[in-house]
Amino acid sequence: MYVKNIYQSPLGPMSLVASDRGLRGAWFEGQKYFERGLDEKPVLGSHPILNSTRLLLDAYFSGEQVDFSDLPLEPVGTDFQEKVWRLLKEIPHGQTTNYGRLAQQLGLRSGQAVGGAIGRNPYSIIVPCHRVLNQKGQLTGYAGGLDKKIWLLQHENPHFEVKK
Repeated sequence: MYVKNIYQSPLGPMSLVASDRGLRGAWFEGQKYFERGLDEKPVLGSHPILNSTRLLLDAYFSGEQVDFSDLPLEPVGTDFQEKVWRLLKEIPHGQTTNYGRLAQQLGLRSGQAVGGAIGRNPYSIIVPCHRVLNQKGQLTGYAGGLDKKIWLLQHENPHFEVKK
């Protein structure tokens, strides 16, 4: 059974969904792939994993450097997607990387497959896909919208500048 909470973030409502296997997703309402892959409709309610997630997100949005690594995540992706998402969790707070660099770490020649996996990340903020830019350091897609990606990057690093 999936349990859902609506978290009111500074960027708008987020749907947090968990099961006894872990956090199933954290999506900005209306984002691409919103609540995708749920095999049953979540019920609104309380759950210890959702309570922990809310506390961590509160700390994150208050400006703390939060370590989300103790939060149990329900494995939901392909083996490749899970590998990419594990790499994303290694990107330090306030820093960025690019698709090509991630591809190299995985032994791939192109960042295109990495970009596809990143785009399907169901754990907004918790698995920090917003920290990935293109080769030139420019913004590219973000399932929640580029406005949210810019906000998150500037929240983590006030010196971050959008390159044109």
